[in-house]
Amino acid sequence: MRYLLLLCAFAFPLLLHAQGASQGKKAPYLQYPVIPAYQLTLPDGHTITKNDLRKNTPTLVFIFSVECDHCKQLTEEMLKNMDKLKKTQVLMITPFKPGRMKEYYEEYKISQYPNIIMASEPTRQIMSFYDMHYFPGLYVYNKKQSLVKGFEGTAKLDDVLPYLK
Repeated sequence: MRYLLLLCAFAFPLLLHAQGASQGKKAPYLQYPVIPAYQLTLPDGHTITKNDLRKNTPTLVFIFSVECDHCKQLTEEMLKNMDKLKKTQVLMITPFKPGRMKEYYEEYKISQYPNIIMASEPTRQIMSFYDMHYFPGLYVYNKKQSLVKGFEGTAKLDDVLPYLK
């Protein structure tokens, strides 16, 4: 019994230190402020990575859920304001399976917008990379594909636009 008490006395401070260290840790997208290199599945079944994106173009990474009302509103807002995004590459990524993503793609007629790439990343690694707790997630990258600003939750397009220069 004494050994167990002694063990607890030494282990408890170590556990507290470990918990405190993880709370101060930055999210991966802040530690590695470039577009992540995950394999993404397009609506036609082909796969791409960040190497397939246009170079020297600002990029807006839009992480969305096909079931999220805020995501749907933001998609509609974005499509209505495509003239403000004509010099921006928009990469819409969902953690849902490609079939669900394709329904969203067709519903919003994304194929009509040449600067939008919609893709599925069903392993959900993208969620961990951006340390996301709420949809949608908007992450602005400059021409060199370096992070400029990130938004999570109910951001408006007007909040994002100034960072897309």
